[in-house]
Formats: sequence, C-alpha cells, structure tokens
Amino acid sequence: MRPKLFPGVRGTVLALLLATALASPAAEPLWPEWRAPLIFKFAHELKDADAGVAKSPRSTQEYSQRGNLLFFLGRYPEAIADFEKMIALDPDEDAPHWRLGIAYYFVGEYAKAARQFEKYDEFDGHHDRENGIWRFLAQVHTDGLEKARAEMLVYTEFDREPFPALYDMFVGRRTSDDLVAEIEQKGFANHEQVGFFGFFYAGMNEEVLGHKAHAIELLKRAVDIMPNPNTVYMWNVARLQWERLVTEQAQAH
Repeated sequence: MRPKLFPGVRGTVLALLLATALASPAAEPLWPEWRAPLIFKFAHELKDADAGVAKSPRSTQEYSQRGNLLFFLGRYPEAIADFEKMIALDPDEDAPHWRLGIAYYFVGEYAKAARQFEKYDEFDGHHDRENGIWRFLAQVHTDGLEKARAEMLVYTEFDREPFPALYDMFVGRRTSDDLVAEIEQKGFANHEQVGFFGFFYAGMNEEVLGHKAHAIELLKRAVDIMPNPNTVYMWNVARLQWERLVTEQAQAH
C-alpha cells in the first residue's frame, strides 16, 4: 500500500525520530522516548488540518489529511468520519480507500473492513499484496481462520520480498518463526522494507492466532526499524497495533 503522504509527514517522521533518539526518557514507562514528541507533532499538525477543513469544507484532500492525523493519534471514530466524508463528497474515493478499511479494523468493524478491502482489490486490479493480508485479517474475525485461509485473495505478481513468504505464513504453510528465521538468515533484520513488513505482518499473524505476547515482540521489532517515506504510513499502523497490545497487556496485569 503506497499512500500519498500529506504535507509535514514525508520524511519528517524519520527526522523527528532521529532527533529525539537521545532525548530523556518519557514519563510514561510503557513507551520509548520518541513517542511523546511524535504525538505532539501530530497534534500540532491537526490544528492546521482543522483550519484546512474549516476553510475548504468540500475538499476531499483536506479531509484526507485530517483523517490521517486523527488515525495516527488513535482517534479512530473521528478518522472514519473524515474518510467517510471524503466518499460522501466524491463517491469515486470509495473503492480506493484502503485506509478506511484499516480504520474500520481498528474499531472492530471487521465486516466493513473486509468489504472495503474487497472493493480496493477490484479497483486495484488484484495487484496490492498488503490488501489481501488485511482482508484475511478482517475475515478471520468474521468467518474464522480456516475460511479466511481458504478464501485469501490470490495475487500472481510476487516480486516484493517478503510477501511470497508472508502469504505462505497466512495460509498456514509456514509459521511466523519460520518467516523471521528466513529474514534474519538473508540479512534483512534491519531492512526498512523487508524486515519491517516481515516483522509487522508476522506480529499481526500471531495476534489473530491468539499469541499476543509473541505478537508484541514481533511488532516491536517492526516499530524499531526507522521508517522511510515509502513505509511511514504503515509504520504508524504497526506502532498503533503494538501500542494497543502493550496497553491491553498492562491493563490485564
């Protein structure tokens, strides 16, 4: 999935993380030191996004930018409202809106999420490998693991590592540990795309299998890989999923 990043995010997330890598520890012990400045940055940009929507209330781009920021801040219902407003203003925005599918997933609207990814698959011409993974993840919650595996979307162009191995993992032909071992053996453990996507989706797989402690470990490995402009949106998705599981774990104890 390759979103058009909104102004202020392309490249600046990486710069912010690098700039705060030596900052003093955050007051909240659950989170690394870079999290507070990152959230502050998104909150600051949200003020500009609010002004943009107020100035151009019929601009899908303004709702898109604000929806992204709301999502990154964990304000999922508000992000969904902005994404749905885009579609209300321009129905052509519906089918390509995979970000709305992910937002539905985060609020537990799994049937809506699965349908959104199906629409995107038809729009995209069956090319986006990540979209099939998200439809699988959503369908596990609605129809169970076996049916989701049996009905996983089929893609014929597997030219991006680690996606061929990821699909083998999701359909049950290999385990998350098998995938991680392959990534490490090939020297991709810190790679901004292969390592990141491998650990991220291995973590998502472990979570739907009910192995939450292992999911947290793998998601943290993904989050620890600094994002580049091509992965920054999904890096934030991984961050939010990791934060959710860490919070749930802390509350359980």
